[in-house]
Amino acid sequence: MKILKNELKNELNIRTEKDYPIKGVEFIDIMPLFLQKETLNEIIERFVQELKNKELDYLVVPEARGFLLGAAIANKLNIGCIPIRKKGKLPPTTVEKQFEYEKEYGKDILELPKLVNEDYSGMRFYIIDDIYATGNTIDAIKQAIVDLGGIVIGEGVVMNIVELNNNKELFSIIDVNEEKY
Repeated sequence: MKILKNELKNELNIRTEKDYPIKGVEFIDIMPLFLQKETLNEIIERFVQELKNKELDYLVVPEARGFLLGAAIANKLNIGCIPIRKKGKLPPTTVEKQFEYEKEYGKDILELPKLVNEDYSGMRFYIIDDIYATGNTIDAIKQAIVDLGGIVIGEGVVMNIVELNNNKELFSIIDVNEEKY
């Protein structure tokens, strides 16, 4: 992995694992960034600075690492946080929309929960995830929100693997290229 852009001042402690979760895939583990309180605070503050002047109602965050960032950022912005769950993690009566998407190494199904005392129509959302590779996760979430009448204002990630996508509007803190092995 080659670092192309890094907006963090603290040391980048990132681990990689070859052939995980399947052969031919190099897993990038950014969890060490969250384990270091200074770096985690810096990531949260970087997102807050990016979003503080945007008119937003909710952050939307897929599990699991998105949850770690989303709640803290939403709290600082005084907006709601919507956790996107994998199929079967929410009681069926609380699911607003279920959708399938292609990952780099298979398919997955996610569920968008119902909001409390309102619906998605006309609300303004920003999607935050940990790593952006092909963009299929965020694209599927964005389409689900739009299908429900919501407005997606933008999307941001901690790390963007730039060679796997062509998203020029994505906010990212770290940009990398994969090194083939």
